[in-house]
Amino acid sequence: MQKVIDGIPIEIIIIRKNNKNIYLRFKEDKKLYATCNKWVSEKEIEKLIDINSKKIIKMYESIEKSTYNDSFFHYLGKKYTICYNEMIKKPYFDIDLVYAKDEKSINKFYLEECKRIFENELNRILPYFDNIPKFILKIRNMKTRWGVNNRTSKTITLNSELLKKEIDLLDYVIIHELCHFYEPNHSFKFWAHVEKYYPKYKEARKRLRS
Repeated sequence: MQKVIDGIPIEIIIIRKNNKNIYLRFKEDKKLYATCNKWVSEKEIEKLIDINSKKIIKMYESIEKSTYNDSFFHYLGKKYTICYNEMIKKPYFDIDLVYAKDEKSINKFYLEECKRIFENELNRILPYFDNIPKFILKIRNMKTRWGVNNRTSKTITLNSELLKKEIDLLDYVIIHELCHFYEPNHSFKFWAHVEKYYPKYKEARKRLRS
């Protein structure tokens, strides 16, 4: 079934289950899925859609934006269009394009690059610091923090999303977390340490927030 909502033709897929209520949601294919009880008619579904048309358009715009962003590969401050080809063995860059076999391949490449680049930058910066204890580097996706220094377990965790940022911002986060071995909190002394190794740290913080 298809319905035009605010001038946009949207395909509606009806899934019948033992639900008491009707649930509307979009998937990555940009189709609107209506999950409802087997006794609910198409007219009832259409009526609910008409009542919630403004919310549905916002949901559609959100999924469309998400799909658009997912078609790009963000890497060290640059945006590359992803081109899939089953014949490609290993992902590679070509001007403003990145070629890969499939989505699984590009995701694996992203994680490999996180490990390679994060370790390279950490090893480059570390010799400038004195009296840093041996620690473990971990990399994972974090929603609210760019980095974490767990002094108890001697672990520094870096957000994998940093690979999308310019490399100098990655350096700032590394320096920030290393400085926590000197000062556990964000005291004046802590920021004095950060400034010693990264004088433009205030600018870096603004860029990370933007």
